Amino acid sequence: MSATAVVTADPTLSSASLSPSRLRELDLKAVRYEIIGVRGAPVVAVLGGISASRHVASSPSDPSPGWWEDVVGPGRPIDTRHFRVLGIDYVSNESSTSSVTTIDQAEVLAAALDQAGIRSVHAVVGASYGGMVALAFGLKFGARTRRLIVISAAHESDPIATALRHLQRRVVALGSAVGRERDGLAIARGIAMTSYLTSRHFEDRIELCDRHDSRLVEDRIGDYLKTRGEQFADKWTSERYNALSLSLDLHQIRPEDVTVPTTVIAITGDRLVPVAQSRELARRLGGPSQLIELDSSLGHDAFLGDSASIAPFIDELLRLGVETLS
Repeated sequence: MSATAVVTADPTLSSASLSPSRLRELDLKAVRYEIIGVRGAPVVAVLGGISASRHVASSPSDPSPGWWEDVVGPGRPIDTRHFRVLGIDYVSNESSTSSVTTIDQAEVLAAALDQAGIRSVHAVVGASYGGMVALAFGLKFGARTRRLIVISAAHESDPIATALRHLQRRVVALGSAVGRERDGLAIARGIAMTSYLTSRHFEDRIELCDRHDSRLVEDRIGDYLKTRGEQFADKWTSERYNALSLSLDLHQIRPEDVTVPTTVIAITGDRLVPVAQSRELARRLGGPSQLIELDSSLGHDAFLGDSASIAPFIDELLRLGVETLS
C-alpha cells in the first residue's frame, strides 16, 4: 500500500491518502486518520459505530468534543497522557457497485498505521461496528496488535439485527425514490434507535407521564426518536448509510482464526448483539479470551452513554503489559 500524508498545524494530527487496489473501487479518495496524545507513548486504535469518525476526543488542535469524549482524554480511562489514540474515518462505496466490508476497514486502519510510521499498537478498542472491524484487524493483522477489546460486537450479524437493517434500508430507498431522502434517513435512524436501547430506557422516558394520556406518551418517545433521527440525517447521505449498514450485515469471520488476546465486553440487554452471541465468540476465539458481561438500560449504546460501567474495564485492560513496552 502506498500513502501520502498531509500534516496539519498540530504534528500529532494527520490525515493520509492511499490507493491500494481494493480501495480504488471505493468512493473516498483519501483515508483519513487522527492521532492525539503524547508522542512516543503506546498507541491505542479506537473505533466506534458507523456514525463514529476519526475525531475520537478533543485536543488542543481541535477542542470540539469527539464521539467518545467521556472515555478518551487526559485523566480518562484511555488516558492521552499515557497513550496515543488513533481514530479513522470509515470508507464506503458510494460510487461503486462492490460492497465495503469490515476487512476493508481493517485495511484502512493498517494503512493509517503505515502512514503514521506505527508498526504495531498496544490495543485495538472497538465498539459496535468498530468491534467488528477490530476482529477483522485481529484476523488479518494479528501481529500488529497486542490485544483486542471488543465491545457490543460479534463475529457475525445476528439474524434479527440483519432483518431490522434490511427494513431500514428499504425506508431510506423509499424516501430517496419520492424525493424525501432526509425523511427516509431520519425514520430509519429512529427505528435503529429502538434497537440500540432497551425497553427499560424507554420506560424511564415516560416514567412521569400519565399512562392514560396516550398522546403524551407517544410524543415523549416520538419526539426523542424524531430528534435523534433528524440529527443523523443532517450529516449523512443515503448512499453512505446503505453502504455501512450493509457492511454490518455482511460481516463474518471465523473466531478460531483470531489468535490475538481478546476481551469481549457484552451488555445483557443488547438487542443487536445478544449476549449468547458474545459468549459464543469468546468461547470460540483461537487465542486467550475473556468475557465480561454487564447490565445497562442503554443496551447496545452503553459504550456511548454508560461509560461509568464500561470504562473501568478498558482502563484496567490497557494497563496490562504497558510497563514492558519500549
